[in-house]
Amino acid sequence: MNESLAGEVRVAARRKSAPSGEVIYRHRLVTRVTHWINLLCFAVLLLSGLQILNAHPALYWGQYGADDDRAVIEFSAYADDNGDVAGGLTRIGPLTLKTTGVLGASRDSDGALVARGAPAWATLPSYQDLATGRRWHFFFAWLFVLNGLVYVIAGLVTRHFKRDLLPTPAELAPRHLLRDIWDHARLRLPKGEAARRYNVLQKLAYLGAILLLTTMVLTGLTMSPGVNAAAPVLLDLFGGRQSARTLHFLSANLLVAFVVVHVAMVFVAGPINEIRSMITGRYRLPSNDGSEDRS
Repeated sequence: MNESLAGEVRVAARRKSAPSGEVIYRHRLVTRVTHWINLLCFAVLLLSGLQILNAHPALYWGQYGADDDRAVIEFSAYADDNGDVAGGLTRIGPLTLKTTGVLGASRDSDGALVARGAPAWATLPSYQDLATGRRWHFFFAWLFVLNGLVYVIAGLVTRHFKRDLLPTPAELAPRHLLRDIWDHARLRLPKGEAARRYNVLQKLAYLGAILLLTTMVLTGLTMSPGVNAAAPVLLDLFGGRQSARTLHFLSANLLVAFVVVHVAMVFVAGPINEIRSMITGRYRLPSNDGSEDRS
């Protein structure tokens, strides 16, 4: 029996013998605090970022981006025969979609359809105010950076990254990955002993989120003229300020997708148990009979 197979046999045996409903200490205090601060920062950064995007709802690639340049992503409105706003359009490269009510054109407080990159309910503040949006964005961006530094330092000191987030070679084996993907597709989540630690898909998702958050910080800095003067290497790294702006936007959208999937999995796994563990640190191991959400 090879080592990999023997390891799987041991894990299977532990799953069968895992105490039903055992409560474990899953999340350290620093992980819980930085998690909730990250959530607050991301929400404000997303809403204020859309406010900033509304000032010029077009994204470019390269060093320059002006009205005469061809945008790679653009949110715009089209008019009817009377010249009134009739709807909104989102163009991504050669593909154009009607996105009336969400992107390009949405209704104002009076119910009138107006040209607007992102709707009022998705921006901070809700009315058009670039200066205020930038203040919100910059304040919470620096709070996010400081919070991230605390998380990274704590993760290195406590070996959280190596112990909990770094996949093992066995977990990255195609057979193991495919089995985990198939189990998640059928909503068959880990139970008992297997629920003590992150599975490989969780590890890869969290590492991907950390990479996206790092990309957002670096591309955000690249858009600053002051940072460009102090660290011009960022311009070379991202191909210019306009490319950095586009990557900033795309990273934000991927993080939104991550949050949506993350929240969905929390509800599938048992919201009371999952949310409680991120507040108190205590997590009740899901038993094999599916009674994981007991209080």
